[in-house]
Amino acid sequence: MLPRIVLFAVVSFLTLSSMAQTKPSRKPAKQPTTANQIHASSLVIDSHADTTQRLLDENFDMANPPAGDLGNLDFAKAKAGNLDAEFFSIWVEPKEFKGQYAHRTLALIDSVYQQAAKHPDKMMMAFSPLDIEQAHRQHKLAALLGIEGGHSIENDIRLLREYYRLGVRYMTLTWSNTNEWADSSGDIDDTSVQHHNGLTEFGKDVVYEMNRLGMLVDVSHVSDKTFFDTLLASRSPVIASHSSSRVLTNHPRNMTDDMLRAIARAGGVVMVNYYSAFVDENWRKAYDAQAKERTAAVEAVAQQYKDADPVTRYRESDKIAKQWASKIPRPPFSAIIDHIDHVAKVAGADHTGLGSDFDGTPSMPQGLDSAADLPKITDALLKRGYTGEQIRKILGGNLMRVFREAEAVSRSLTAKQRPSLARQMSSSR
Repeated sequence: MLPRIVLFAVVSFLTLSSMAQTKPSRKPAKQPTTANQIHASSLVIDSHADTTQRLLDENFDMANPPAGDLGNLDFAKAKAGNLDAEFFSIWVEPKEFKGQYAHRTLALIDSVYQQAAKHPDKMMMAFSPLDIEQAHRQHKLAALLGIEGGHSIENDIRLLREYYRLGVRYMTLTWSNTNEWADSSGDIDDTSVQHHNGLTEFGKDVVYEMNRLGMLVDVSHVSDKTFFDTLLASRSPVIASHSSSRVLTNHPRNMTDDMLRAIARAGGVVMVNYYSAFVDENWRKAYDAQAKERTAAVEAVAQQYKDADPVTRYRESDKIAKQWASKIPRPPFSAIIDHIDHVAKVAGADHTGLGSDFDGTPSMPQGLDSAADLPKITDALLKRGYTGEQIRKILGGNLMRVFREAEAVSRSLTAKQRPSLARQMSSSR
């Protein structure tokens, strides 16, 4: 006969086993299937908005926009569109602010911090994927910083490090202007500009330091040669924060299919821009056709305000440019979806994202007036056959993955002995 304690253990085991077998199994969680459900369950990230200029120059309050405001982004519009995180562009106009790049950069950075401080219940500064997730749980807009144009570092890697410490988490190597270490697509055909045939040795040092810091390397705006040089130099996956497909719309700011495939092979992500000239070939041609008259009108206004401060001069000139753009009928909403679809088919759904250029363009397609319209993108992608999982990646999952990978590379490089960064621009002259 078995000892009493052993018998008790056997009986208990058999009883528990019987209970486990008879206990009803938990039903699997119901997966979101409708466009509204998919969008509401997604982490939605936009990688580029120029609203920062409004914060600084117009004293714009995202919680209290003026009546009838036609801007693309404020708190109410972000909430309506389920926008969880926004990269605020730190863009310094290179002609108006020549000699003041760092000063203007710092002022723009501060304007985002001030907005977060003014509305802590609606927005929080974010510096990592974990911060984005925390903001999402607290139902706040995660505010991130991205410098648009390497001229902001004034050829000094120490400034790059300082910007990172202030929260900058990506830098577009160039804007439309070639700087001292990287060629831009915006002036690549201008023979009066000194070009470098891509990325200089100092430029490669900049890319390395961005990798070491964990700052995402952004190749929107760069020339084709700079693009491929950067992919060779970067140890982290790169992003194109706001670029579309050149096959569909023949603009040098857009990505060729070879470029899309190259970013995908490197593990990066292309964030599709919504600007009409980047997503609709007919609109681009019409805009180019009015270039002579438009330029003359802009220059006349610039002359009128030649003695004004840089902010006023740029604002008045930009106002005229937008008036000319408004003369061209907006393309259909499907133009944006065509570009997202093309990038996803060529680079893969794992390498596609959203980079609106909110508050930074004179025209966007019909039906895309603000962040509140973002659910329309989810609905259109679902109708084109994309799965909920693929859509969630496009809406934000892919950028989160690349962000985490950049952090991992940073940890790896920091753990190793750092190569010499003796090639400072000042010593190369």
